[in-house]
Amino acid sequence: MWKRKLLSPISTALRRRSLPAPASHLPIHSSSQLGSSRLSSRREIRRPSGSERCYLLENLHLASRSYCSQPAEDSAARCWNCGSAAQSSPFLACNSCRSVQPVDSSVDYFQIFGLEKKYEIDGINLEGKYKDWQKKLHPDLVHTKSEREKEYAAEQSARVIDAYRTLSNPLPRAIYVLKLEGVNVDEEETVSEPELLTEILEIREAVEEAADSQALNQIRSQMEEKLKHWSKSFANAIHCGKLEDALVCVRRMKYYTRVNEQITKKL
Repeated sequence: MWKRKLLSPISTALRRRSLPAPASHLPIHSSSQLGSSRLSSRREIRRPSGSERCYLLENLHLASRSYCSQPAEDSAARCWNCGSAAQSSPFLACNSCRSVQPVDSSVDYFQIFGLEKKYEIDGINLEGKYKDWQKKLHPDLVHTKSEREKEYAAEQSARVIDAYRTLSNPLPRAIYVLKLEGVNVDEEETVSEPELLTEILEIREAVEEAADSQALNQIRSQMEEKLKHWSKSFANAIHCGKLEDALVCVRRMKYYTRVNEQITKKL
């Protein structure tokens, strides 16, 4: 009996110790607070992904390069004679010592004349720019200079002349534009289109049978109209990236130009 009395207070004490604390003593958190606390803890321990680490390293690399890279003018072309940096592009002649520079094959004909690289150049004063270049590059201007500069002047002057002749004429300009697009035109190609062949033969016959210069000029006017038409068609084809259509236009322009050359010989 006394044993039961002794055990009962011990068991009661143990039960009291194992019971949870009253609700009033526990901290109360809403579901949103719990979610935000978990997210914040995740944000604190989240490590950057592989792509983020690459991005950070790349930016650090670029930032370091911006402090140790050389000035932009150091990478510019320099005069072979006086060492001055190019002040304009294209760099055909030095503005400081007036020396003619060696030919840079990466400079195309449009760049020589300061033009946008496109077929239509109506209203552009090519002749004026051509004369300006020849005042700086003509070989006669360097006859007292070194053999090296004489050679540069001969090459640069010849290239400017070729650029002027190419861009000032619709057919050579069209062929050159195709060349820049990676399409080479066979200028000795024979006529393969039956319709075009028939037309060309009839035109040549009319030229041979023309009685006087008036008749020849009339035929030439017709050829000029055809050239204008196919020149516009070429411009549209190039603008749309249709290189095959542009090549067809060039073939037409080529044969009409030959007719005009034949007429000029007869006049």
